[in-house]
Amino acid sequence: MQDLETSLANITLAPYIVKAMALIGVRRRSGSNMFRHQISTMGILLDYKVTDPVLLKASVIHDLFEDASTMPGVTEEEIRGIDADGPAVYELVMEVTIRSVDGVREPKSEYLRRVLRDGSDRARVLKLADRISNIISLGFVHDVAFVKRYLRETKDHILPYAEKINPDMFRELSDLVANREQMCE
Repeated sequence: MQDLETSLANITLAPYIVKAMALIGVRRRSGSNMFRHQISTMGILLDYKVTDPVLLKASVIHDLFEDASTMPGVTEEEIRGIDADGPAVYELVMEVTIRSVDGVREPKSEYLRRVLRDGSDRARVLKLADRISNIISLGFVHDVAFVKRYLRETKDHILPYAEKINPDMFRELSDLVANREQMCE
C-alpha cells in the first residue's frame, strides 16, 4: 500500500478533473452524466493498482473530445499545455476516441478492433476500464434491446482481446457480461 501511495502522491489530477467537468451536463442512458463515468473509469484503474500518470489523467478526460468538443477549454492546445504529461495524455485520449472523417464516424467494430488489437498498451487498458464502467452502468438501463446489443458487442469485439491485455479485467468483464445477460432473461 505504501508503494501505491508513493506512486500516486506526485500525480496532479486537478486540472484534468476541471476539464472533465465539461461533461457534467452530458447525460448517459443510465441516468447519470459523463463526468461521473470519467471518474468511475479512473477508479477502476486505481482498483487495479494502475499508477501510470498518463493513463490516469487520460482516464479522467477520455470522452471529452467525443462528448464535449465544443465546450470552452476543450482543445488540443489546452490539454497539451496542462502539464508535462499533457502531450502524452492528449495522444492517448485521441487514440481511444472514435474518429470521424468528413462527418462520417468510424464504425464501432472497426474502432474497437483498432484500439484493442492495434492500440498501445495504455489505450487497451483504458478501453477495458471504460467498458467495465459502462457495463456496470448497464444495470440502470431499462432498454433491454440496447443492453443485449451492448453485451453482444462486448463479447464479439472486446472479450477476444481482453484476456491477453489484462487477465483480471477480462475476468471482471466476463462476470459482468454474464450477470447482465441474466438480468435480461
